[in-house]
Amino acid sequence: MTSEAIRDPAKDRLLTPGNSAFVIIDYQPVQVNSIASMDRQLLINNICGAAKAAVAYKLPIVHSTVNVQTGLNKPPIPQVHKVLKEFPTYDRTTINSWEDVEFRQAVEATGRKKLIMTALWTEACLTFPAIDALAAGYEVYVPVDAVGGTSLAAHEAALRRIEQAGGKMISVPQLFCELQRDWKRSETVPAFMNLFIETGGTAGIQFAYDRTE
Repeated sequence: MTSEAIRDPAKDRLLTPGNSAFVIIDYQPVQVNSIASMDRQLLINNICGAAKAAVAYKLPIVHSTVNVQTGLNKPPIPQVHKVLKEFPTYDRTTINSWEDVEFRQAVEATGRKKLIMTALWTEACLTFPAIDALAAGYEVYVPVDAVGGTSLAAHEAALRRIEQAGGKMISVPQLFCELQRDWKRSETVPAFMNLFIETGGTAGIQFAYDRTE
């Protein structure tokens, strides 16, 4: 029952609050309303959960929107805005956010090489910057249940393309557990529990938590 000493959080092979950054792209009304690869409410729950995890574990956050300043698109959906309202957004006109200078500079400024990358749609606004980030030497982790495409086929083909380029597929619950890692890290246990409760995955985690009491 003895946990090993906490690994160097910057050098750990797994995701930690000290080695990763959270990237969120284009969770705006038009994009959300066009998702057909999964239930939209579940998608909203999951992306909000992922964003809340980034806030709770104090990850650097890079939030990008498209075409808000041009008037062609609206700001992020209220649920996402509520979670990330304290963080700036980098608005752009490029479909590929990596081709936007301010966005790319914001990613570079995090100093992190592990990018937890989320976007709508999977087949465009996620795939393009993910491939470019991988080529630039970053590790890209995609929470597959917090991203979506215009069809299931488009979404799955895009995930395969990212994976073929070297990206790593994860899930939102996996993200929570990987950042927490040990129940003995008590300062973040309440947030950890709330993340599962708010995304609907309470049963197994409650059982595990009860056993630590």
